Amino acid sequence: MSRQDTMLATVERFKEDFDLFPTANDKLEYIFDLGKRHTTLPDEEKTEETYVVGCASDAWLVGECKDGILLLRGEGTSEMAKGMLTLLLDIFANRPVEEVLNFDPAKLHDMGVVELLSPVRQQSLEAFLKMVYGYAHKCKEQG
Repeated sequence: MSRQDTMLATVERFKEDFDLFPTANDKLEYIFDLGKRHTTLPDEEKTEETYVVGCASDAWLVGECKDGILLLRGEGTSEMAKGMLTLLLDIFANRPVEEVLNFDPAKLHDMGVVELLSPVRQQSLEAFLKMVYGYAHKCKEQG
């Protein structure tokens, strides 16, 4: 991973993509399209500990630490959850834990998509972020 491929650079790339779409519906379609490269988790990783509590649909997020890098994998059940997980994992997964902890999640609003989410979906995003930062703190403590 090059240093140019930072979390902020990834957010900026998504912002440029979202800016290409004229309407909210087009932007949401793009999120659904992202979900097409969605991965799944093996059943044994879908546990109470990895379940994203507060997500609008069933979703799981697995976080591991390897040499100071936060590894994340997830699975969502709805089209929206799959798309948003794909987008968020592109931003947060496989990053140095310090970068994750120093990243301001408010920057996600720069993409121009968070405000398109219903209040319930915004709660889902908050639940996801809470888990990511929980994993990141654990990873740092191990470091």
